[in-house]
Amino acid sequence: MRRAARVTRALGDTVVVRRAAAPFTPLAAGGDAIWGSGVRCSLGFDVSVSGAPYFLTAGHCGNDSWNWSGTQGGQEIGQTFDSHFPGTDYALVQYGDGGADPPAPSTSTTAASSRSLRRPTPTSASVQRSGSTTGVHGGTVTGLDATVNYQAGSVSGLIDTDVCAAPGDRGGSLFDGDTAIGLTSGGSGDCTFGGETSFQPVTAALAAEGATIP
Repeated sequence: MRRAARVTRALGDTVVVRRAAAPFTPLAAGGDAIWGSGVRCSLGFDVSVSGAPYFLTAGHCGNDSWNWSGTQGGQEIGQTFDSHFPGTDYALVQYGDGGADPPAPSTSTTAASSRSLRRPTPTSASVQRSGSTTGVHGGTVTGLDATVNYQAGSVSGLIDTDVCAAPGDRGGSLFDGDTAIGLTSGGSGDCTFGGETSFQPVTAALAAEGATIP
C-alpha cells in the first residue's frame, strides 16, 4: 500500500487510492439464476452476436463453468463461449438450441434491454443493480476507471459504486432505467450492513465481443 501511495502521489489528482473496509472478493456463492458446474451466478444482459442469442455475465463465472442451466440441476441452456478474468471481468455465454428455456428475465435485463451507455457514467450518478440473491438495489457511482486487486489478480477499468451486493449477485446487471451500464464484478460488505461494489463496464464487453443489446 505504501508503494502504491508513493506512485500515485506523483500523479496528483488524476488518481485516488482508497482502502476498503474489508477485502474485495468476487461475489461468489452457491445457488442462483444461472447454475454452472458447482457454482451459481446472475445473468447480466441478453445480447446478440451476428444474430445469434448470447448473454453476458462475470468473467470469473465463465472461468468457473463451461455449462449453464436456468435451474439447479436443470437442462443446459448455454455454454461459455468466451471468458476474461482477471484483467477484465466478463464472459459471453451462447444459448444452446436444445429446446431448454432460458431463465425468466430479471427486472434489470428487461428494463435495460433497449440501449447501452456509450459514454462514461458520471460520478454521483444514480444507478441500480440487480442480482438473483438480493434483487434490485440502488446507489450512486463513486469512481471510474478503478482497479481492484482480487486474490486471482487485478481487474482494471471498473466502475465503483456504493450499491450493496451479496454472494450470488456476481455477473448481474448495473443499469439506469433502460440503459445498460455494467456487470457485477465484486465488492465488500453486503445488503444487510452496506458495502461497496465494482462493475465491469458493459460497453467494453460489447465492443470486444462484437455484441449488441437487442
